[in-house]
This record gives sequence, structure tokens and C-alpha cells, in this order.
Amino acid sequence: MKTPRTPAEWSAIGVDFEKKWNFTNCVGAIDGKHVQIKPPPNSGSYYFNYKQTHSIVLLGVADANYELIYADVGTNGRVSDGGVWSGCSLSRNLVNGSIKLPTNKVLPKSATIAPYVFVADDAFPLKPYLLKPYPFRNQNEEQRIFSYRLSRARRIVENAFGIMSNKFRVLQTSIALTPDKAEHVVLATIVLHNLLRREYSNEHTPQGSIDVEDIDRGEIVHGSWRQDAAQLLELERRRDGRVSEEAREVREAFCKYFNNEGQVPWQRQMAGLRPE
Repeated sequence: MKTPRTPAEWSAIGVDFEKKWNFTNCVGAIDGKHVQIKPPPNSGSYYFNYKQTHSIVLLGVADANYELIYADVGTNGRVSDGGVWSGCSLSRNLVNGSIKLPTNKVLPKSATIAPYVFVADDAFPLKPYLLKPYPFRNQNEEQRIFSYRLSRARRIVENAFGIMSNKFRVLQTSIALTPDKAEHVVLATIVLHNLLRREYSNEHTPQGSIDVEDIDRGEIVHGSWRQDAAQLLELERRRDGRVSEEAREVREAFCKYFNNEGQVPWQRQMAGLRPE
């Protein structure tokens, strides 16, 4: 697993997201899951999560090819999901500037200057470098289109975790090891997933195993991994606390762009809207 270290390496991921998933300036899709464990003796409720099971947390970032480029594993399941994000090295390094993302770029066919960003769901906070959907209730048409475009890119990491869980069934069990050894098991599944995805992609992710969009019908055809009854537990959705004006402005800039110069022909139908 190789996390980019230079602006050029991050930029290469951004090019892939733009080509494959129509999301400009995206350098990764973030998601988190609870991996169940047998609690160690005398640990009490330390690993007890919101679903009343014991777990450690897997937080990961996927590139445009369903490979994990960053993972933080081992936070105890009791920690709030906002705490999982703020406590991981990726978050800290984005805040202190240790991660060198590319400089802001003019979005194609527009005059809009925007930063490079990660995409995530409602379990994560809205930041200038971390985009999430608008609140579900009362979204207007432009916001629904933005949320669809973001979901299209974010679905990559969701599928990566789903494939891992489907292939490596230990992730569907309650791992009967000490938390540090369980952490190593989870990291091993990530390394194996990346290797298989890169070297044996047709066998590891055959046709039908990954979500695809049926643009003509305006619907998502779910990958076969979703048929598993046992799937990794999602992070709990969170309400945003204080959100900076800069973060709101960045999301609004992408929203306007996707509804104008950056639009794609099928987005209204996939967002459940009538054609104009």
C-alpha cells in the first residue's frame, strides 16, 4: 500500500478520477468500517460501538481503481466517528500541511479555481479538502446533482471494502485475536486486495462484482458483493458541528461547476430528476 507523497503523485490520482468517474480535482474516496473483534479480558466497554458489538475501526482511502492508498486501523470502536477521523494521521497531516496536495487548479472549461479534495459520506466532517453531500432533506436540484456526482466517485471505496469483505471472510467474523493482531490481519487483507486488484483484476473483481450505472434506466446495478448478508458495519452518520465558511464555499463551487461547465449528459436522470 503506497500513499502518495508528492503533489505530482496526488495529481495523477486526480487525473484518474476525472477520466473514470467525472470528478475533477478528486484525490481519493474515504470511508470507514467497524471490524468486529472478541474483546480482550478486562477491556470493559472500551471497544463497544454504537451497534453494541465490540470492534476496531478501519478507515481507508481508495484511488480511482478500487485500490487502498491509505489505511488507519485499530481505533477502538467506542470512539465517536468524528473522533476516528480527527485522530487519524491523514487528518492531522492535512491540517498541519505535512501532506502536499497539488495547488488549486482552474476547473476544465471554466474560470473556477478549486482545491484538490477527498470525497466522503455523512460520517465525516465537511472541510475545504473533504467534501460530503448536502443534507438529504430539502436538497434543491443543483444540490441533488452535486450529491449524485460525489456519490459516483465515493462509491469506489465502498465497493473496495465490499470486495475485501466478500473475498476475505475473516472480516465478516468476530476476530478472536488481540486487537493489535486483529489490526495486522486487517492490514494484510488490504495488501492482498491491492495485489489481486492490480495483478489479477479479472479474477478478483469479475464482471458483475462491482456496482455499475445503468444510465439508460437511471439506476445503479449493484455488485454481487452486496448479496452478502454479513457486511462490514458502517460508521455512524454524524451531524456537522461548526463548519467553516471556506468549506461551504468549496462545496458550493463544485456544485455550481457540476451544474454548468462540468455537467455530464446523464446526471439529471441518475439524480432522479426530469430531463430539462
